[in-house]
Amino acid sequence: MRLDIERTPMMPATTYRLAGVLNAGQGLVAKGELDGGATEYAAMNVLRVDQVVMRKLTAWEGPITVVPAEFDGFVVSNEFPTFTLGPELVPDWMRHLCRSPRLWAEMKNRVSGTVQRRKRLNPEQLLQIRLPIPPRGVQTGIVEVLDAVDDQIATLEAEAEAATRVRNGLLGEFAGDASTDTKPLGELCPVIGSGPSWAAKDEFPVPPDAGWTVLKITNTKPDGSIDLSKLSYVVGLPAHTKIIGPTSLVMIRTNGNRKRIGNVYLPPEALHGAAVSAFQFILDATDVDTRDYLYLVLRSPRIQNQMSESASGSTGLGNLAVRWLKTLEIPWPDADVREIQVESVRVIDAKIVAVRAEAGRLRSVRARLLAGLLDRTVEIESAELEA
Repeated sequence: MRLDIERTPMMPATTYRLAGVLNAGQGLVAKGELDGGATEYAAMNVLRVDQVVMRKLTAWEGPITVVPAEFDGFVVSNEFPTFTLGPELVPDWMRHLCRSPRLWAEMKNRVSGTVQRRKRLNPEQLLQIRLPIPPRGVQTGIVEVLDAVDDQIATLEAEAEAATRVRNGLLGEFAGDASTDTKPLGELCPVIGSGPSWAAKDEFPVPPDAGWTVLKITNTKPDGSIDLSKLSYVVGLPAHTKIIGPTSLVMIRTNGNRKRIGNVYLPPEALHGAAVSAFQFILDATDVDTRDYLYLVLRSPRIQNQMSESASGSTGLGNLAVRWLKTLEIPWPDADVREIQVESVRVIDAKIVAVRAEAGRLRSVRARLLAGLLDRTVEIESAELEA
């Protein structure tokens, strides 16, 4: 391919559609409209369908893709050079190649600069990369196979999203049922406390002698899952540090994103005995059944919004107060109703986990398949049979 940049001047009273390039070859994103008189750029680069566009800054993150038809005519800054493909390259094959870790590694090896976050990849350096190019007919076959896998991944993701909407609808019904009695959270969780603070020098990636396992806020993901792959260990925590137990829930106390404040997590047995950071609460319910029901209700959109809106602090980090949290009224229907509610949501949650796990496995298969097709350890005929 060759460097091919079309520039357009920024004219006052003229509106331009602005685009950005996502990392890991994930495509383009629309960034709204830009008034030509409200930008410091005298001119910007124009995107054309089937061109390759990359971001020079932080190029090791794989910000490179092929321009789809719906982004034709969008503009980007001069940080985003564009390239026209030669006749040997099928645009859709190049789109898949842009999602290859092998290409990102080659890009990373060629960036230049002294400050990591300011390192750039120049167009000439990108064009130095040598990768195998199969014949156009083979490229088309690769596209068909990988598109089929992508379609299946998209179907699974849509299924998980639909199940999530059903789950959230149930949670909303349970938490908003005006016909049930309520109890303050402090009565159902007599112990609510945040974790301790510690210095960076006291934190270790492997368990030291006399160290505490700690669950940090980075382990608690926005999708409600807990990542156990990168736990940390701290020495020197106070002896009275609160730890996770069989009746515990973990909640985010402080965050710069208010939608994350109040997010609640059910820690697995592997975390019993672990501490949390000062950015999190441990809530100890009166018993396991109460914990399971509270985990359900506290995740409802209505109560999540209540907690986000009640966090103090007008700028920067918001903070959820223990005193307010203890007065939060929780719907409290009869025990048999609570049991049915918990079980119904558990069934849907299990479905969501299974579908997302299947999508994750397919992504891994896709990555291996693309790598194999590129280095010809997998032939397109066998890939078609496997797909």
